[in-house]
Amino acid sequence: MSRRSTLRHQPDSATATFSTRSNSLATTKNSIATKRVGNHSNDIVAYFHDEQVGNYHYGERHPMKPHRLTLTNHLVISYDLHKKMEIFQPRRATDEEIMSFHAPDYIDFLKKVTPENMNTFSKVFSRFNVGDDCPVFDGMFDFCKIYSGATIDAARKLTNGSADISINWSGGLHHAKRVEASGFCYVNDIVLGIFELLTHHPRVLYVDIDIHHGDGVQEAFYTTDRVMTVSFHKYNGDFFPGTGDIDEVGSGIGKHYSLNVPLKDGIDDESYIYLFKSVMEAVINSFRPSAIVLQCGADSLGCDRLGCFNLSIKAHGECVRFIKDFKLPLLVLGGGGYTIRNVARCWTYETSILVDHEVSNDLPYNEYIDFFQPDYKLHPHLSGKVENMNTKQYIRNLRIRVLEHLRFLNGAPSVQMQEIPPDMQGFLDMNDEEEAERMADSAKGKETKEKQRGREHDNEFYDNEQDVDDMEI
Repeated sequence: MSRRSTLRHQPDSATATFSTRSNSLATTKNSIATKRVGNHSNDIVAYFHDEQVGNYHYGERHPMKPHRLTLTNHLVISYDLHKKMEIFQPRRATDEEIMSFHAPDYIDFLKKVTPENMNTFSKVFSRFNVGDDCPVFDGMFDFCKIYSGATIDAARKLTNGSADISINWSGGLHHAKRVEASGFCYVNDIVLGIFELLTHHPRVLYVDIDIHHGDGVQEAFYTTDRVMTVSFHKYNGDFFPGTGDIDEVGSGIGKHYSLNVPLKDGIDDESYIYLFKSVMEAVINSFRPSAIVLQCGADSLGCDRLGCFNLSIKAHGECVRFIKDFKLPLLVLGGGGYTIRNVARCWTYETSILVDHEVSNDLPYNEYIDFFQPDYKLHPHLSGKVENMNTKQYIRNLRIRVLEHLRFLNGAPSVQMQEIPPDMQGFLDMNDEEEAERMADSAKGKETKEKQRGREHDNEFYDNEQDVDDMEI
């Protein structure tokens, strides 16, 4: 189970602790470790962070930088948002917990492979989809256990009723499949968290606002009606991962319980918020979930290095606010985001929304303040970098088509609660024929992924040649 974080004064540490700014602040934060944190919101908000999670490194030129989690945590602390939440140091997920979804041979590979011995495993790299996008790096499996353990513990806080909202910004790695890595993701912590929620909740809604389709989560729950997946993402058949067409709706008893909202380049705040609110209100009223998982991938922001939308941080946060206001148990996770200063700004702002506390646009001083130059603002201008290809007519027609799928739900499904959800066990025991049917809709995406492997990423934005996101960390 989770344990209260021990908050130590480590002024020389480069990691994001709760005591790196001053002796007086260290005293304040040490008191957090010994008593229940006073919550200034009507909701009890649990915040999970391991100070080591930001120290892992995918590689010098790799766009995924876990250091963004350190930046986020420092901003959360600098705004004193930690005082409005319960802070937890998560435990690491066990092998058994991870293998409740992932195949044992795949997990055995992740446990054993290292940069030093990777040549001896080269024959299985293609089988497990390890390579340029998903490289082998020091401590890879430990990294997976940290972020996965945090998501599982965050979900347990919801199931045992000790929190209304749980936050794990290190989670949300939505591309990982049962037997392979994908899209910078190795272990799908979201699926593990949903498994935990399903032990107590009859229906779980998964919502994904990352710019990339949440294919790994959709694929995991494609044949069940106990989990409804909704993904807002760019889709043109070629953009990674190549899946997420509006006609991917689920199969078997899960038919119509997968919902995809495919968008074009450059969508702006007004169109996105209109579409998000109208779709999600209809989904929640039809599916009637008893818990929600929200993946807040920040690569849907404008100016993201791998993205192509025009969303502001306020618009991204408005989606979080809208879901929060339904007052259902809510698990909030991170995800993509590759301009790390904007990722930290976004997730800090969304933390403030979740604790109902307004924060200043002027960033408070913190150890990593230089990452946010030259404006030092929480809400930089991110809009208009990409032409908006989503016409008003396209948005109207898309909304109509998406909502039409909801007519087939015929009300929320009724389930008999069991310790292991019966349809989840069926998924794990699925025969080859059923497996082939379940994966049919993602086959095209996998072919696209094979073509894209090794391709330089497009859509990179650099403010100047001294972009602080390239600072040595």
